[in-house]
Amino acid sequence: MPVVRDLRVLLRLRDFRRLLAVRLLSQAADGVYQVALAAYVVFSPEKQASPTAIASAMAVLLLPYSLLGPFAGVLLDRWRRRQVLLHGNLLRAALATVTALLIVARVPDWLFYASALSVTAVNRFVLAGLSASLPRVVDSRERLVMANSLSPTAGTLAATVGGGLAFAVRVAAPEGAGSDAWVVLLGAALYLSAALCSLLMPIGLLGPDTPVARRLGAALTGTARGLVAGLRHLAERRTASYALAAMTLMRFCYGALTVTVLMLCRYAWTSSESKGMALLGLAVAISGAGFFAAAVITPWAVSRLGRLGWIVACAAAAAVLEPALGLPFERVPMLIAAFVLGLTTQGAKIATDTVVQSSVDDAFRGRVFSLYDVLFNVAFVGAAAVAALMLPPDGRSALLVSAIAALYAVVAVALAGFRGREDA
Repeated sequence: MPVVRDLRVLLRLRDFRRLLAVRLLSQAADGVYQVALAAYVVFSPEKQASPTAIASAMAVLLLPYSLLGPFAGVLLDRWRRRQVLLHGNLLRAALATVTALLIVARVPDWLFYASALSVTAVNRFVLAGLSASLPRVVDSRERLVMANSLSPTAGTLAATVGGGLAFAVRVAAPEGAGSDAWVVLLGAALYLSAALCSLLMPIGLLGPDTPVARRLGAALTGTARGLVAGLRHLAERRTASYALAAMTLMRFCYGALTVTVLMLCRYAWTSSESKGMALLGLAVAISGAGFFAAAVITPWAVSRLGRLGWIVACAAAAAVLEPALGLPFERVPMLIAAFVLGLTTQGAKIATDTVVQSSVDDAFRGRVFSLYDVLFNVAFVGAAAVAALMLPPDGRSALLVSAIAALYAVVAVALAGFRGREDA
């Protein structure tokens, strides 16, 4: 397989291996930590989880990525990247340990969320540092392309494995806050391992060679101005703007349905927290299988329908199948829906990524993708907030499911109309 061959070539590079090891350990810890937070918020027997609590947890997990992401590079240009990986992971290990202690101590929710928010905020700098360091550990432009393709994918797989490990530990452990704390401590141990692994690389290996001396305030202001310029440029690229708007709305739909499944797993489908956690793990795995299927199907579908046509097809399929499978609120149809929505959401995202890459000028591409990242995650958190207002405690809301189906249909009709005008 080409992927295996490319990875074999890259693994011959010692520094790439070490940087990849830091990424795998770090993102595996992310997966553990995210599942630990979800388990504590939703499945702890001493807590009566609500959609509002779930929305709060999603905000903690996702908003730092969005709000800090565009500005992370400003600070990364001022610090040694090896030190960012070292100190960032050490800090996360310490903060995760504090989070575990807070879980056991049963402190007020705001203090727990503040600790969790600190861990995920630091994560944005570590991930940006990993990406910025790649050119320093490969020896040619061709290999850099391979590394940019394979490293994030490997990291996502590591996060998935970490999440699966956390699910297994949480289901196997006795019910109670202590089991949630042990899962968080597992994440802390992985963060510490990532920090120690970074010490295998010389301090100056990952750059920058000459840290930027520009005043921090001016750099942050310049970044904000650049984002505004990127937004103006995007407004002039109608195809990219429509695709991005469609993807944002589809991400919103996916987020609202994710909260629905969480509440169904917690209250409607079983009275046992451990069985509910196992059902949630199964739903996540099935949705992940839909993501994988999208990666296989999308190139073929785009070649026949076009990029916008494939997004229209994904939205239309979701509009029809989501209420058909979701309104009974039964396990098997809803798990099938999880696969369908994983496929359609990821299929639309792959097509949207391609539209944005091909429609936006290279000088603005980085800024536009920063805005894309903000929209992608804010839509998910906003969906959780809306679901918190609409969902009953058991997660059965025909109104929400019907509204989401209608929103998918609006996306399909609006984008099809735009595509028709563009082709005319």
